[in-house]
Amino acid sequence: MEKKIEKLVSWLQEQVEGAGVKGAVVGISGGIDSAVVTHLIKRAFPNDSLGVIMPCKSNPNDQKDAMQVVESSGINHLVIDLTNTHDVLFSTVEEQVKAKGEWKEESAQLGDANLRARLRMSTLYTVANNYGYLVVGTDNAAEWHTGYFTKYGDGGVDLVPLVHLTKGEVREMARALGVPTDVIEKKPSAGLWEGQTDENEMGTTYNMIDQYLKGQEIPEKDKLIIEQMHKRSEHKRSLAAAPPKF
Repeated sequence: MEKKIEKLVSWLQEQVEGAGVKGAVVGISGGIDSAVVTHLIKRAFPNDSLGVIMPCKSNPNDQKDAMQVVESSGINHLVIDLTNTHDVLFSTVEEQVKAKGEWKEESAQLGDANLRARLRMSTLYTVANNYGYLVVGTDNAAEWHTGYFTKYGDGGVDLVPLVHLTKGEVREMARALGVPTDVIEKKPSAGLWEGQTDENEMGTTYNMIDQYLKGQEIPEKDKLIIEQMHKRSEHKRSLAAAPPKF
């Protein structure tokens, strides 16, 4: 695992140097994936790495966990609360669409959650612009394959160092890096709404997805869910579709 860490650190350094910038920034959510990336960029750029904590209608425990990650890694950090920004933007959209009589309440929860992810993306790029950094993403192999990320939200990044690592490998790397035990053992959640967990929303488990990605046999029910998620989310892993030249 230490060799994998060294290779990822070297890769991050090469990417930043190749882009002609100085360092890297990551959004710290309090989850295991962002914790691993935080530790990686701190190793790669001891004096030019930054973690940004962006509460937005968040569970207060997530910010506490994020601060544990800051302390364990020693990374420079900012806290930028996006709650008011989100409330103003979402309520303005809601007001204007309702005025046309076209507001769909059944879509509001997901729209609200995705806007939070996209506000965080915009915030990270604004911060990165100030410091001359690249934005580093936190999606692992399971999330990337199933499309379990917000398009132009947490999927809107410059680098994805964990994209070939299963959730289990991320957990193993977290232990090797010294990520706090509380963060390693907490239930994976995108923090989209109260009580939300990744696995409840997906209908399968990260363990099943990991096994599938390794080519191992899993129950047909889980296989079908994973393959349907992959097919539905293909657009998230591609650039915007363009017509052929006429």
